[in-house]
Amino acid sequence: MRIEFTKMHGLGNDFVVLDARERAIPEIDAESAAAIADRHTGIGCDQLVVLEPSSQADFRMRIFNADGSEVEACGNATRAIGLLHGEAARIETLGGIISAQPSKDGVAVEMGKPRFGWNEIPLAYAMDTHSLPVGWEDLTDPIAVNVGNPHVIFFVPDTGAVDLARLGPEIEHDQLFPERINVNVATITSRGSIRLRVWERGAGLTRACGTGACATAIGAMRRGLVDRKVIVKLPGGPLAIEWREDGEIIMTGPAAESFRGEFDATAYGLFAFGTAG
Repeated sequence: MRIEFTKMHGLGNDFVVLDARERAIPEIDAESAAAIADRHTGIGCDQLVVLEPSSQADFRMRIFNADGSEVEACGNATRAIGLLHGEAARIETLGGIISAQPSKDGVAVEMGKPRFGWNEIPLAYAMDTHSLPVGWEDLTDPIAVNVGNPHVIFFVPDTGAVDLARLGPEIEHDQLFPERINVNVATITSRGSIRLRVWERGAGLTRACGTGACATAIGAMRRGLVDRKVIVKLPGGPLAIEWREDGEIIMTGPAAESFRGEFDATAYGLFAFGTAG
């Protein structure tokens, strides 16, 4: 069996999208997801996205990181799927139901409301998530936020001076974070602008991270460092983040389709079929 796919990206954070909403495809597991994501022997991507029917929303979006781990949310992937769908949609994810709306400025995504409880991040034990009393070398005093998936944010004088490729995996796998963690290093450049680099849980350094931009903006807003509308500048480009008075996070930015293709399902060990509506 051959399976069709669409290659997409949001600010360079790239995805392979499999659409199983109307046509069933073999069941995706961690091993097959990692094989597809492999940049040497697979198609190659930061995340594999599988679209499925949903009884709660317009459709369901499953997200697998490059290491095969399934995660709750991905802001850049949601924008890409909003572009692919072509109209407003409510999307079921492991992190909850979110909404995407294509517009002249790209795709606007309602990411839901941030969570701050230590057990909502989650952390291994109770502590103040507004200022965690922990540190890794020069990275200290982080804030933790869950925006569908867990993030820890360090505010630093210069994001480029941080060896995130070395410290990122150490923090991601620290025992403080039982479900691992996304690691953000941010520099406030004005009341309306933040510069950001992200080590993504299960994916490593990426050119952009939508949930990281949301979490970092919310963390900066909680500390009074920026206004409630900011531009977050990532290596791949900028995202606009707004924290509305009703508590909802709105992320707006571009997405693009790169190309389409198909592959042999058996090449990635895919045999047993899932279901489609």
